[in-house]
Formats: sequence, C-alpha cells, structure tokens
Amino acid sequence: MSNMTFGKYIPLDSVIHKMDPRSKILAMLILIVAIFFPSGWIGYGVIGLCVFIVVLLSKLNIKIILNAMKPMMMMLIFLLFINTLVIKQGDLLFNIYGYTIYSEAIFQTLYITVRLFLMIMITTTLTATTKPLDLTLGIEDLLSPFKKIGVPSHEIAMLISIALRFIPDLIEETQRIMKAQASRGVDLKEGSFKEKIMAILSLIVPLFISALSRAEDLANAMEARGYSPGKERTRYKTLKMVFKDYVLIASSFVLLIAMIVLSRIYA
Repeated sequence: MSNMTFGKYIPLDSVIHKMDPRSKILAMLILIVAIFFPSGWIGYGVIGLCVFIVVLLSKLNIKIILNAMKPMMMMLIFLLFINTLVIKQGDLLFNIYGYTIYSEAIFQTLYITVRLFLMIMITTTLTATTKPLDLTLGIEDLLSPFKKIGVPSHEIAMLISIALRFIPDLIEETQRIMKAQASRGVDLKEGSFKEKIMAILSLIVPLFISALSRAEDLANAMEARGYSPGKERTRYKTLKMVFKDYVLIASSFVLLIAMIVLSRIYA
C-alpha cells in the first residue's frame, strides 16, 4: 500500500509535465473512449504502444504504473472466477471435479484486464504529470461552456481535484493506522474469518473518523479564507495551449478513429 501512486503528482522535468492540463485531460478522455471500442488485440496493442511512448516522454518509472495496478489484482481474480462459472463457450481447457474452464472465459478476462491496465496507465500518467491546481483549472475551463445551462463548473472541478488530492493522504493514513493497530496486537493477516472481520473494522472506523476530520478541517480552512461557491473568481495563473498541445489532441483523435475502423473490421 505504501507503493500506491495513483493521484500523486511526481515533479519531473519532461515535455509531458509542461503541457497544458486541458490537452492532457482531453487526450485521456479520448483514449478511454477509444479503449471501449472492440478493436481486437491489434488495436489494444497500438493504444498500449502509444501510451507507453507517452510514459517514456514523461520520464516516469514503469514501476509506478505497475504499482498502480496492484490494487486491481483481487478484482481481476474474482472476475476470472465469475467468468469461468458463467461463460461456457470455446474450447474446454480444464475439468476439475466438475468445475469446467473454457477458453472464452480466459479470453474475456484477459480482454477486460488489458482494458483496465490501459485505463490505469492513462489516468496514472495524467495525475503523475499534472499538478492538482493545474488539474482543477483545466477541468474548470473544459466545463466552462456548460455554465450557460447551469452546470457549476468550478465546484465540480474543485470536488474532483480535492478527491484526487486526498487519495494519497488516505492511503498514508491507512498505513499509519495499520501500523498502530499492529503495535496493539491486531493481526490483519492471521486468525479466523471472524477475527479478520473484526480486525478490518478496527481499521475502517478510525479511517472514517480521520477522513471526516480532514474534511471538516478543509471546510473550515476554505471558509476562513473567504471561499464562496458560485462567486466569480479571478486567477493568478492562466492556461495557454501551444502547438504540442494541439498535436497531442489531434493524435488522440486519429487513434480514436483508427480504433473505430478496427472495431468495424472485427465486428
């Protein structure tokens, strides 16, 4: 859990770090849409290669991406178990005491795993290369056209940025509580099922109390500084897109079109 990196900004000197947050957010959304098109292994291979190039350009360690994938492993194992029970198509691979596993179940699980891995790579790269404040400004600017229909763009951007900012803090707080409980004799790994449930409860309750306390402190701090939702606000920092930002957005659109074409071929 200490290696959890999602939501953390990693200050590095790279071309991706210096790009406008709006272009990176738009590129992320376009690529996520492209991932959901059934473009086959060739399509996902192309997307993976493009995302890997972006990771290299951002100078991020590939271990950061792999660490972000670790919390999903239990969900993927559960998904594999469900698929083997439900999907009975393809070639029969195993038959263990009546428990049958077909090739289509393995294929579908791998398909979903690749999709999740690509999405985690994209979102982790975004949060690792974009400051929380820049992310807030970028989301607010992208949502600003919807103000005409009453969408509170600034408040939505603020909520998203606060949520992303609190993810690393909650992870660190969880680790601290686990160490404190372990020093008091609470064993989260050994014991019966009932004992493990009680140990988890001893972790969840103080974590919720800490999270609510942090939220209250943040609300008091914002109120003390005169923050008022819905009011017009000025900015010290203004965003400006340059040529490389437009290249990133255009490349993402080209990749999306390619995935649509491939999905038509594999349909």
